[in-house]
Amino acid sequence: MKIVMLEPLGISEDTVMSLAKPFIDQGHEFVFCGKKIETEEEVISRAAGADVFIIANSPLSGKVIRSAPNLKMISVAFTGVDHVDKAACTEKNILVSNAQGYCTDTVAELTFGLILSKLRNILPCDARTREGGTKDGLVGNELSGKTIGIIGTGAIGRRVAEIARVFGCKVLGYSRTQNAEAKAMGIQYLPLDELLKQSDIVSLHTPLTDETKNLISREKIALMKPTAILINTARGAVVDNKALAEALNEGRIAGAGIDVFEMEPPIPVDHPLNSAKNTILTPHIAFAAKESMFRRAQITLGNISAWMAGKPENVKIPAK
Repeated sequence: MKIVMLEPLGISEDTVMSLAKPFIDQGHEFVFCGKKIETEEEVISRAAGADVFIIANSPLSGKVIRSAPNLKMISVAFTGVDHVDKAACTEKNILVSNAQGYCTDTVAELTFGLILSKLRNILPCDARTREGGTKDGLVGNELSGKTIGIIGTGAIGRRVAEIARVFGCKVLGYSRTQNAEAKAMGIQYLPLDELLKQSDIVSLHTPLTDETKNLISREKIALMKPTAILINTARGAVVDNKALAEALNEGRIAGAGIDVFEMEPPIPVDHPLNSAKNTILTPHIAFAAKESMFRRAQITLGNISAWMAGKPENVKIPAK
């Protein structure tokens, strides 16, 4: 079989090739990608003859998928798979697996980095100190005793809840399906509107689906406390970011920490959040740490091994 990486995985070629050695030893061809391919035509050329694709979070169009007549499996080095054309995969009977669990701790940790940065004014404090100033006007708030509302109580949402409890927070949850493990650890499920009304911090950990697109709409943002902050390390399109920017600029909510946008960074200069007040922006880095990058490569190649053995794992789009 021919296994083709269509984009880098954030680790060295030596590390990737060491993980791919079992495939090579079995006589399979493994094509490494060390540099991101910019055009769809280049992707199609690179994909020629592939039985298996490896991708991360770059969009994979139906055109590319349909251009590969031998393609049988796509191993996604990411948690979400909404950037893969599902219709084309279903049409061509292609199985898609993801790297479930590779960044649970990584995303949860950045979530709290954003929360603490906003509550304690860490970035303004840094700037003030460098200017020779004092703490005047920059005294923030404790996290202890706050109510954190977690939207999406999968593995990452539950990890955020676990850490929040250690900080002394009350934890509320909203999810399409109430999770027994979440309940057992003390997450109190509420309807979405009630969670938004009660939470001091709203943290998003839901996948992007037809149901969750613009879930945090202008109307939902209006339900939040004027002292509340919104954290998004999930998917950018879960939030109406124009409405969020307006709410921030008008002081209708206190702040936001945003790692994800409607597109992959770099974001446009005129993106509404670029000029929003009381906002910390990071370039879709929540999932990315040295440890998580290695872990996702292990899982991604492990998915291919499991599929070859007839026991596919982490399946997000099944083959017929």
